[in-house]
Amino acid sequence: MELSIRRFCCVLFSLFAGLASGLEITSSGPTSIEKASGQSVKLDCQFTLGPEDSGPLDIEWSLLSSDNQKEDKVVILYSGDRAYEDYYAPMKGRVHFNSADPKNGDGSINLTGLKSSDSGTYQCKVKKAPGIRSRKMLLIVMVKPSKPRCYAEGPTQEGKDIVLRCLSSEGTKPLQYNWQRTSDNKLLPASAVMDPVGGTVNVRNASASASGTYRCTASNRVGSEECVLVLSVTPPPNTAGIIAGAIIAVLLILIIIAIILFCCCRARHRKKYEKEICNEIREDVPPPKSRVSTARSFTVGSQRSSLGSMSPSNLHEYALKPQYDKIPSSEEFERPPSHAPLPPPTASRMAGPNLSRMGGIPVMIPAQNRDGSIV
Repeated sequence: MELSIRRFCCVLFSLFAGLASGLEITSSGPTSIEKASGQSVKLDCQFTLGPEDSGPLDIEWSLLSSDNQKEDKVVILYSGDRAYEDYYAPMKGRVHFNSADPKNGDGSINLTGLKSSDSGTYQCKVKKAPGIRSRKMLLIVMVKPSKPRCYAEGPTQEGKDIVLRCLSSEGTKPLQYNWQRTSDNKLLPASAVMDPVGGTVNVRNASASASGTYRCTASNRVGSEECVLVLSVTPPPNTAGIIAGAIIAVLLILIIIAIILFCCCRARHRKKYEKEICNEIREDVPPPKSRVSTARSFTVGSQRSSLGSMSPSNLHEYALKPQYDKIPSSEEFERPPSHAPLPPPTASRMAGPNLSRMGGIPVMIPAQNRDGSIV
């Protein structure tokens, strides 16, 4: 029984001795690292070789895929005493071996200019036949918050609920928001309720004392940014005055529009009336009538002028013409042409000397047409 125990112990001792002398990865640093974007990181992979490890040395760093159906992506490779640093295009020029000669036992790499897409699980695999060892490390590249935007939501009036908002468009979650008042007593209003995850401060039934300067800080595990907001709480506006002013303004506008339309219609109507008067042809208006007094005065004047210029030689000729024997009356001037009286029968011719002995005066009467005009 004791012999069996001794043999078993010898076998275990020889086995542990063989493992200790073979290929081993000796790095004992953290297996999870958090870094901010833009920074650099060193992924440690120290190893030792044993006498029996006589094969070629290969060091391979790969980014393991989170999906088992996809292949892992080789980032950098050391094989045949040569380093292949531009093996992975997204990290070209940003990944290098920490040692110029990795076969001396330092297979660590340095990543510069970290990006959020660099986050993932990295595996360092060291192969030197017959030994093979590997080590995994989790790299989390966090993006610090961008400069947040501070603003007030809702009417900033007394008696209203005012919401102060703070929002950062970039940054690795979880983000924490913290509001502080930097003016007066440095304390938030008594009615204020802050939400550190949503980045809001709800000021209920705000008063003038809530006015002041506020600062919001957005932060995560790799950095922080802040913004400033100046809040001014004003008295509520005079709603009745605004409504009355609006009504008066509308009425004035309507009155002005009505006056303009009335003036335009009136001017248009006047222009149309004048145009019709100018183009109208009045055919039913009779010609102007001669005044009786004028005709009579003209007749008497004509008689006197004729008598003054008449001689005994031509007196007989005027006495023989019946149209000069009678002065037309006013009724004859006003009577239409269709009712003009027939001329009286022709009197017997009378000699001038006989007319004079009988006491008559020869008179020359001018001729007239039907409308009373003197010919």
